[in-house]
Amino acid sequence: MIKPPRYWNRAKKILSKRDKVMARLISDYKDGSLITRNDVFFSLCKSIIGQQISVAAANSVFLKFKKKCNGKINPKIIYKLSTSSLKSCGLSRQKTRGIKDLAKKILNKEFNPNLIKNMNDEEAIEYLSNLRQIGRWSAEMILLFTFNRSNIWPLQDIGLLRAISNNYNKKYFPPKSFLKKLHKKFSPYCSVATWYLWRSIDDEPIQY
Repeated sequence: MIKPPRYWNRAKKILSKRDKVMARLISDYKDGSLITRNDVFFSLCKSIIGQQISVAAANSVFLKFKKKCNGKINPKIIYKLSTSSLKSCGLSRQKTRGIKDLAKKILNKEFNPNLIKNMNDEEAIEYLSNLRQIGRWSAEMILLFTFNRSNIWPLQDIGLLRAISNNYNKKYFPPKSFLKKLHKKFSPYCSVATWYLWRSIDDEPIQY
């Protein structure tokens, strides 16, 4: 059985007390939680693939990508694959370069995922953002889904902004002042609030 992050149950109680919408969502979606694969390379590849396309399209491309790797997504295998082979999965030139460059940097030890464990959130985002094709959104997804950081509030995520608009009866995009207010109310468990807001607009829990 996959266990939720150690802070999960405490976060649910605190968020339910602080916010009526959170109380409703936590009651409505009793199953599931953030889980981690403990595989930074896998999650970074999936994050790059999912950039600027729908969840359905990303899943389709990722399945082809995984098949091309014979189910083994690791830097050695990816680095050996040709650019044309990766592009045939449905990857753009930029995404192909990003994934190949990531594999190379891990193999050359230019990028060391183990260092992230000792960084705070902003330091980790900056470190990850030095990689090709990795910006703030992708870095935040890694901190959420791979490292299970508790207080990530990914305001570049369209799904989160849409969920906030729907659940709090706000226009899209929600006002910055309101987003700041929610961040303060949900801290230090913004990651948990984000997960439940995502669940409110997507039947399947998101994973990277």
